[in-house]
Amino acid sequence: MKSISIDIETFSSIPLAKAGVYKYAEAEDFEILLFGYSVDGGDVQVVDLANGEEFPKEILAALTDETVTKWAFNAMFERVCLSRQIGIQLSPNSWRCSMIWAATLGLPLSLKDVGAVLRLDRQKLEEGKDLIRYFCVPCKATKSNGGRTRNLSPDAPERWELFKTYNKRDVETEMEIQARLKKFPVPESEWENYVIDQEINDRGILVDTTFVAQAIRCDERSKAVCLERARNLTGLANPNSPLQLMDWLRGKGVSAESLAKNEVTKILKTAVGDVREVLELRQRLAKTSVKKYMAMQAVTGADQRARGVFQFYGANRTGRCFAGRLIQLQNLPQNHLTQLKEVRALVKNGDFDLLDMLYDSTSDVLSQLIRTSFVPRPGCRFVVADYSAIEARVLAWLAGERWVLDVFQKNGDIYCETASRMFHCKVEKHGENAELRQKGKQAVLSCGYGGSVGALVAMGAVESGMKEEELQPLVDLWRASNPHIVQFWWDVDRAVKTCVKRRVEVETHGIRCAYKSGVLFIRLPSGRELAYVKPRIGENRFGGESVTYEGLGMTKKWERIETFGGKLVENITQATARDLLVFAMKQLRNRGFDIVMHVHDEIVLEVPHGVSSVEEICSIMAENPPWAKGLPLKADGYECEYYRKD
Repeated sequence: MKSISIDIETFSSIPLAKAGVYKYAEAEDFEILLFGYSVDGGDVQVVDLANGEEFPKEILAALTDETVTKWAFNAMFERVCLSRQIGIQLSPNSWRCSMIWAATLGLPLSLKDVGAVLRLDRQKLEEGKDLIRYFCVPCKATKSNGGRTRNLSPDAPERWELFKTYNKRDVETEMEIQARLKKFPVPESEWENYVIDQEINDRGILVDTTFVAQAIRCDERSKAVCLERARNLTGLANPNSPLQLMDWLRGKGVSAESLAKNEVTKILKTAVGDVREVLELRQRLAKTSVKKYMAMQAVTGADQRARGVFQFYGANRTGRCFAGRLIQLQNLPQNHLTQLKEVRALVKNGDFDLLDMLYDSTSDVLSQLIRTSFVPRPGCRFVVADYSAIEARVLAWLAGERWVLDVFQKNGDIYCETASRMFHCKVEKHGENAELRQKGKQAVLSCGYGGSVGALVAMGAVESGMKEEELQPLVDLWRASNPHIVQFWWDVDRAVKTCVKRRVEVETHGIRCAYKSGVLFIRLPSGRELAYVKPRIGENRFGGESVTYEGLGMTKKWERIETFGGKLVENITQATARDLLVFAMKQLRNRGFDIVMHVHDEIVLEVPHGVSSVEEICSIMAENPPWAKGLPLKADGYECEYYRKD
């Protein structure tokens, strides 16, 4: 036996979508109902565990045999559930995930959608959702069902047989996906990165559950006070209702198109009196970031660790972010409270009255404290290390923008140096022409991928005080100061168009473009390839040539997407930055460090007291992989007793 393809159907009273698979499998009533499998591509067998059938001995042995490769679509689900069922923690080393395989090619992350895109002969059965709703989750007790809270196979024998067919079909669909994708194998190095991701998900991160429970209590109390105050001011039965509140505002002479956050912020600039207070209360009541506390409660397991919060290749194609799941760690609010430790203690100890006296907005305080919910295990501290300006460094390195690399090599301030070149004067952060540094920063953050005025506006240039008439000159000055980066956009655009038109390999700046079996591949310096399905030459809105390909659009639907040199450079740069991050993760893991979390370009380690230093960990992160010679990497770090921004 070399490989086994697996799909399972399960029952648990814990909701999978909210709690995640680790907590789901912890439920006392959890069980695997059906186990579908195929050995070495043979006929699919279904083991009806719910009706007394048992795992074949050779299959049970294969699950713990690391020489046998286990395949599944979203393999983490199968591995975690089987670990619970057989009572052995299954290592991710010999598991492979066909969902991840599909994601490396820019395909969707659902079995049904992948099947549709690939036009498989054996599609996922449409009846599946109804069958899962019937057999896999608790049901509501009614007179018609005899008051039962769960449907079993004897309750609907015909449905059960269809359920077994559904389980078998899922294995067949997964196998057909593997067969279709065999021309485009995932490199073994990328499977090694997947294993590291699975280890991080298995390890989880400790949650201060006492603090989280108190934060939820504090938020409920604060919202009740805000709602009562809003009722008194407006006389409305439900001042949280947009329709009622907009009608009240009109009565006060204030016209609002909506009560969206941006619209309310605009009105607040001129609002006074009751209108101002009511809208401020509205903003506090509408604040959703504190819902993360409830998400933590839902996900945290019996040992108070939250698991399964990262999705490998969740960003699709580039793999830039290991997307957040459940708690969504990738978009945590920052903390700017000067007395963070003391304020956190007020919440944890339930000193809500004192909190109200000291701060105008309890919801804002709770939002800033979200990060501090995560704590290291006893005897450890967190070491947080973060790449410094990683995208700007990678972009300059790829493009050969020497002056930018020199700034980073000398640990200079890239925003000051950029402004100095743009405005032909000396710019110092807290000194001469300091006001120009912000313009340099806006340009660096907005213009690197072909962005123009729209990019500056999106990055908040106008909100930061810049005038609209100075935005285009700012773009022009940045481009004049970075000619090699601008040329990089055009060279990549030209290389990709030539490759798609002529079906030949084209190389530029160490980036190789190749066309194979209807897919455009862009090979990165790391050796990893970005895939663009069914590329062709189209016409953009300006009447010029553009490359289009099929992929998941902004609406998450499979559609034809237009791209251009700047966007392709963004993909290449972000993917390269991601490859640097996983190289650092691999180096840290191989040296015995436990990674519990990573957010964008930041890695969080759980390190025993007295072991290692921030400097050591940052130096490991700054080590160049063999393929990135000459790239000036730098990581900054700090220690903390709970997760926070430095």
